[in-house]
Amino acid sequence: MEAKKINETRVVQTDQVLINDLNNYHTLFGGVLMKKMDACATLSARRHSRIKECVTASTDSVNFIEPIRQSDSVCIESFVSYTGSSSMEIFCKVIAEDLETANRRVAATAFFTFVPLDENKKPVEVPNVIPETDEEKFLYESGKEREKIRKFKRQQNKELISHLVLEKPWD
Repeated sequence: MEAKKINETRVVQTDQVLINDLNNYHTLFGGVLMKKMDACATLSARRHSRIKECVTASTDSVNFIEPIRQSDSVCIESFVSYTGSSSMEIFCKVIAEDLETANRRVAATAFFTFVPLDENKKPVEVPNVIPETDEEKFLYESGKEREKIRKFKRQQNKELISHLVLEKPWD
């Protein structure tokens, strides 16, 4: 399977902030932003794997850095930053731009892990990625460590789940 340049997986979506997407602080709801990031990351995953069904396996390191206001546009950039044998780490960078002053700032970042599935819902092998820019190289080179952390957290989550009850708490 031939490796692909990271830039081939890049997706950029820019949108305006609508009043219905604001919370009581008059800033963009975090959940609304996460939905937009997941949608953008899905396209990067599909662009890289060329598989119709790519599922979000995990979302980690979602960092809300700066508030996004109604006067801002929201630009989400996503791309495959690292790959395993059948999983893809997608990096999302959110840039808010004040449309009146042209001031741009990084408003959020996140890492998503996607797995492409075949028609039998089994994971499919994915090509490796080739980083080119300094940003891409940094993310790629630090990807192995993030993968180790995710594996450790998966084990922790399995332990947690083994102690959870399914009985209704109100009965």
